[in-house]
Amino acid sequence: MSKSRLEAFSDGVIAILITIMVLELRPPEGASLSALRPLLPILLSYILSFIYVGIYWNNHHHLFQVVERVDGRVLWANLHLLFWLSLIPFATAWLDEAGLTPWPAAFYGMVLLMAAVAYFILLRALLTIHPPDSRLAQAVGRDMKGKLSVIVYLAAIVLAFIAPWLSVALYVLAALIWFVPDKRMEKTLVDAH
Repeated sequence: MSKSRLEAFSDGVIAILITIMVLELRPPEGASLSALRPLLPILLSYILSFIYVGIYWNNHHHLFQVVERVDGRVLWANLHLLFWLSLIPFATAWLDEAGLTPWPAAFYGMVLLMAAVAYFILLRALLTIHPPDSRLAQAVGRDMKGKLSVIVYLAAIVLAFIAPWLSVALYVLAALIWFVPDKRMEKTLVDAH
C-alpha cells in the first residue's frame, strides 16, 4: 500500500485544522493597538495551538520520510491521531471562552495527551510492519521525548485543578521540547543517503 495518499490526506486535514483555528480569531473592536490587549490571551492560546499542530505536522512529515510502507492498521492509527488533532481547535476555543479555569485547561491537556498516545500507537503500528533493523526503527529509538511528553501532560492535567496557569506553563514546556524537529529522523535520512 502506498504511503503517499496517507501523507496527502494527513497534510490536508492538518491544513484544515489550522484554517479552523484562525477563523475563530476575531478582530479587536477598535483601531488602536490597545484594542488588542483584551484579545491577548486568545491570541496566545491560538499561537500555542498553532505550534502544537505544526509540531505534529512536522514530526509526521519526518516520520513518513523513513516509512517504507503502510497497511490498514497504520491507516486507522493515523486517523486516530487526526481525530485527536481535530479536537485542538475546540479545546482552544473552550479555553479562550472560559479563560484559565480548571476544566478547560484540563481538557486542553487531555486532548494533547490523547494526541501523544495516538502518535505512539501510530509509531507502534508502523514498527510492526517494518523490520527491527529498518530506518524507521533506528530513527524511533527509545522515544524519550514522547515518553517525557506524556508525563508532562499528565502532570499538567492534574495541575489544572490546582493552578490552571501552571498547567498551561507545562503545555508550553512540552511544546518547547518538541519545537526543534526530531533529529533522529533527519540523522537516519542522512545516514541512508
